Amino acid sequence: MIEIMKIATWNVNSLTVRAPQVLDWLADNPVDVLGLQELKLTEDKFPFAVFEAAGYSACALGQKTYNGVALLSRLPIADVQKNIPGFEDEQARVIAGTVLSAAGPVRVVNGYFVNGQAPDSDKFAYKMRWLTALQAWLKLELTQYPRLVLVGDFNITADDRDSYDPEGLRETIHHTTAERDHFKALISLGLTDAFRQFEQPEKSFSWWDYRDFGFRRNRGLRIDYTLVSDALKPQVQACVIDKLPRKNERPSDHTPVTVTLS
Repeated sequence: MIEIMKIATWNVNSLTVRAPQVLDWLADNPVDVLGLQELKLTEDKFPFAVFEAAGYSACALGQKTYNGVALLSRLPIADVQKNIPGFEDEQARVIAGTVLSAAGPVRVVNGYFVNGQAPDSDKFAYKMRWLTALQAWLKLELTQYPRLVLVGDFNITADDRDSYDPEGLRETIHHTTAERDHFKALISLGLTDAFRQFEQPEKSFSWWDYRDFGFRRNRGLRIDYTLVSDALKPQVQACVIDKLPRKNERPSDHTPVTVTLS
């Protein structure tokens, strides 16, 4: 019997608002690990007991009003790391843990990447520093944990296929050469975009603006990614975007992405 492991990522854009949606989705899609971003709550407000009742233990790094990340897991998690070691950051953006599966440990790194606001802004400069620090840390992580998955809201389009209007948005936020160079630097560490291991429909996106009927018109971006290490690449069986939760009442502007490993 082949062991299957499913790891998902979802920017929920407020867990206070959308915890019921997350629980409903997990009931229909019982993944082994779910990385959440944009919790927008502090750890003392995190609904640990609610998820535990659904069969998931949780570790979280929270922050009031903004940011915040968590890992939910049906499997034991060890060696939890919060934020990038050695990088001073007041923002709650990264949580990592080693998931102890029957097939061996898998390091799951969940990140809410910096938005960056606009090129040449202070927030964009922070994004560049943060991405540089992330790459340096992940290089070390991969030496210690060769079986690694990096998930999260990257706030970057990897290439033109990941944008509804690549020409009109060229060199704007999420589309700049500088951001895409950082994405390529992550890949060069020995990571692979699991979604692109398979033939996918054109205009496959994971985020749509709330305004101007963005979802209905499919004016979206693919900015939620699952990158797998070379050691795990042969085990990737599927990677899918689930658009259904975007049709919920009061949905997140993002939708889940799930990778299946054998």
